[in-house]
Amino acid sequence: MGRDAAFPVSLHVKLSVFYCRGYSAICTGLTEPPNGTLDRIAEMEAGWTYSLIPMEIEITEVPPLKPGELSLLNMHSLLNILNVLQGETMLIGQELADDPDLLRESLAVCGRVKASFSDTAAALRFAARVREEEQFILNEIAAQSARFPSREASPEIRESLENIRSVFHILEVRAQEILTRASEPGKWIEIPIDRLRMDFQEVFAAIEKNSHGRFRIIYNLALQQSLDYYVDFVVEGARSSIVSLPLLFKDVMRDLIANARKYTAPGGTINVGLCESDKELRFVVQDSGCGIPPDEIQRVVHFGVRGSNVQKVRTMGGGLGLTKAFLVTKQFGGRMWIRSGLGVGTRITITLPRPSEAGAAPYASREVFSLSASSR
Repeated sequence: MGRDAAFPVSLHVKLSVFYCRGYSAICTGLTEPPNGTLDRIAEMEAGWTYSLIPMEIEITEVPPLKPGELSLLNMHSLLNILNVLQGETMLIGQELADDPDLLRESLAVCGRVKASFSDTAAALRFAARVREEEQFILNEIAAQSARFPSREASPEIRESLENIRSVFHILEVRAQEILTRASEPGKWIEIPIDRLRMDFQEVFAAIEKNSHGRFRIIYNLALQQSLDYYVDFVVEGARSSIVSLPLLFKDVMRDLIANARKYTAPGGTINVGLCESDKELRFVVQDSGCGIPPDEIQRVVHFGVRGSNVQKVRTMGGGLGLTKAFLVTKQFGGRMWIRSGLGVGTRITITLPRPSEAGAAPYASREVFSLSASSR
């Protein structure tokens, strides 16, 4: 088939690359598209702009939430971590005694705590005693491990124990953030940009560790291999070395970045940008994942709803991340948009109006975020 004069060569190449992503042909660099490609393009000519550059949709409302649902959203970051902790605890039981329910008391603690998250007061009580629960679980692991001396020193057990300690470290930090937010719900904080980058590198490291070798997360495109996620994380501030943001917004960033990873296959790309100007804070996360069906974009922001194309994807969350992102955005007077195309990926943009200089408090050090003895 000859080249259609209505399509310049450069456009042939660009459209061929896009539409052949699901084909066996590799079209990059072709000067002549393969047979059938232009027929496909002609059929979709009217909608090619939408497919290549999906329409950006502003999210303006979600159905009202019940008090228990609002409490669960507020504890969402702890819920995800507890799901990981529960999984690691079951893995230790499996490795020690071929019984994922071996550490029954620890699993019961995880279940009891997660059930409490629909009650704000009960959830805050857990946040204040997280170290006690940590010690209880570690003690049971030690006691049960002693029953199986031939297995307790295995690499798998050591790796899971290391993961559990890492999970509890993150849990302590998040718990203290929640306690701080409870006392000052609208608080903005000032964070050194280097500190913020390091915080999220720790998040990525925890995600990678929890994969047990299924994938890596790398930051240099030249090092990316077939099962590596390439992450580009850029932060810029109006004051060069510091950015201001609501403490609660760190949760939103973590949730949306985690979603981008969950719904992108290994080998994909995740781009994250945060920029503070004199007038606003702007956050964008974009992935090369499976995307959202166009007619479901507004609905996936509703509480507990996930896209019909990802129902079988195993996740540690409950379809709450986008709901929380929208409600936090509205709480701080901001706006939120979603742009997504099936097989292309998703881009989420959030802007928040910046408060006066007096509205932001300096960022506390990591030591301050550890739970003190008086709070236990």
